[in-house]
Amino acid sequence: MFPSPQELYPLTIGLKRTCFLKNIMTRPNIIVGDYSYYDDEDDVYNFEKNVLYHYEFLGDKLTIGKFCQIACGAKFLMNGIFHISDAFSTYPFMIFSDACKAQYPTSAQPPFKGDIVIGNDVWIGHNATFMPGVKIADGAIIGANATVTKNVGPYEVWAGNPAKLIRRRFPDDIMDMLLKIRWWDWDMEKITAHVDVLVSSDVEKLKALS
Repeated sequence: MFPSPQELYPLTIGLKRTCFLKNIMTRPNIIVGDYSYYDDEDDVYNFEKNVLYHYEFLGDKLTIGKFCQIACGAKFLMNGIFHISDAFSTYPFMIFSDACKAQYPTSAQPPFKGDIVIGNDVWIGHNATFMPGVKIADGAIIGANATVTKNVGPYEVWAGNPAKLIRRRFPDDIMDMLLKIRWWDWDMEKITAHVDVLVSSDVEKLKALS
């Protein structure tokens, strides 16, 4: 049987360097889907330390879909990273002084790019970094040490700093089939029954599932 999504350390060999991520989240603004895992050779609880500049009063969220694979050192930079950049000074006077805050014009606000959203079945490589507001679609692969500053489409491979599109994983017709069947929404019994197809490149068998 496949382990329950509530299992903290799901590896059959018993190592505790990999966890189902949703089970260790403490911040309400980090939402993780079932079976998405994080691997860290030191401590899986490092994950939240790598969601940086995430201040509750800003209200931004990090959302990660189901069945994602997240390598050690992945970092998510939230909207608290920003300062005002079009004024004479970038210094955040208002966070240190109510008197300064009272004088701030309404236009003197740092940028806000929105939530970071990671789709389903996304593979995130070692030390990849995500900037505020980026959206990563289902089935994407993000290379090691990539810095993602733009939205990534479904089943695209991105790498580099700044990250750029390297290639698409599949032709449009296969990608459309995968997005249609949305296997990550199946129950685990059905996934297990068809895992031979999911880990193959047999197009005819995929068509039979769509």
